[in-house]
Amino acid sequence: MKALPPIAGRLIAGVDEAGRGPLAGPVVVAAVILDPKRRIAGIADSKALSPAQRERLAPQILGKALAHAIVVVDAATIDRLNILQATLDGMRRALAALEIEPELALIDGNHLPAHLRCPAQAIVRGDARVRAIAAASILAKVHRDRVMSDLDQQYPGYGFAVHKGYPTPEHLAILRERGPCAIHRRSFAPVWSVLTANAEFDFGDGHRPP
Repeated sequence: MKALPPIAGRLIAGVDEAGRGPLAGPVVVAAVILDPKRRIAGIADSKALSPAQRERLAPQILGKALAHAIVVVDAATIDRLNILQATLDGMRRALAALEIEPELALIDGNHLPAHLRCPAQAIVRGDARVRAIAAASILAKVHRDRVMSDLDQQYPGYGFAVHKGYPTPEHLAILRERGPCAIHRRSFAPVWSVLTANAEFDFGDGHRPP
């Protein structure tokens, strides 16, 4: 990991999300303050790790971090706010939920949430450059994968436990065949196009396209 220069003596919170790109399910945001005295070997961008590696690291991060928080933003909120604003709101809430007030928040990406209680810096590809952001990415990814496996039981037949809501060819084929379910993000173009092309589809909640 090509790290940024250290910021000595400060409580740094890393913030990252999982699930901005899927067509279904929540976006999950995590904030982590690592303990510099309890180093965890193997932390890296969650996308560079296997599921087994993430599952091994997540409990270590939870057990050794000075503080952590995880926020789940559901599909309805994503549709209401849009995915960027829903993610930024989740980041703000995750930082506010930390039991320890950070002195600085380092946030993956190029946008900062509004109304933060501490100074913050957005870092493009921060999950590959900052250990605290990488740790947050691992917690967010592991938590979201578990949420999607649970949702697979509630909405069988869509394959959520396998593709986690991402627009894989298999998911898109099922979406066209079965129509969206309640956890699909209706504001996302592939979902909305199926709805508008097939007036008989709804979300199981009475919603139909105009």
